[in-house]
Amino acid sequence: MPADLEEKTDRYEGLLAEALDAAEIAPPEDTPMGEAAAECLEMATSYLEDGRHFRENDDLVNALASFSYGHAWLDAGARVGLFDVPREGHLFTV
Repeated sequence: MPADLEEKTDRYEGLLAEALDAAEIAPPEDTPMGEAAAECLEMATSYLEDGRHFRENDDLVNALASFSYGHAWLDAGARVGLFDVPREGHLFTV
């Protein structure tokens, strides 16, 4: 049976919030790679805030999409070395 939209939205919000807490910028922040990492972190944070706004307005579809996009920014950044992240667990696919 497919996951309930509300449950899935809750899960993805938690995943993004936890991933944001765990991700640390890897390259020096005053380098182009460090600046790219900061931009990815800003995008992920913005998507978390957007998702929470959509949720408050009972728009679970857009909330889930926002949480998913935000996590994708972090996960992609981790894959290319912009972030130091936990290698074990459920937060990242690296």
